[in-house]
Amino acid sequence: MWLHWDHRTVRERGTEALLRSRMDFLLLLPDGQRVVLEVDGSQHYTRDRGRTPDTGKYADMVAADRDLKLREYGVFRFGHDELKRLDAAQALLRQFLPDMFRRFRVTN
Repeated sequence: MWLHWDHRTVRERGTEALLRSRMDFLLLLPDGQRVVLEVDGSQHYTRDRGRTPDTGKYADMVAADRDLKLREYGVFRFGHDELKRLDAAQALLRQFLPDMFRRFRVTN
């Protein structure tokens, strides 16, 4: 299930703006900044339940990624294996999230 709501997208770009885009997490930050966090498992680039690489699926994913970036979304992707183990995921996010918030000038 994917759920995202971006009032600027609907109002400024029309209701059809993101029909092709599904996001794992959408952060609406101050000053109209929008950040997408994606967790990519093998379903993003394979078919047959992960048995066969699918360059077409991969091409669709990177095209959607470029489209989001052109619409001024910050897009950050994580591989499923990076977040598989709780301790590794916590360490990664403890480093990444403060860096990301600094990049987008988000303060307490």
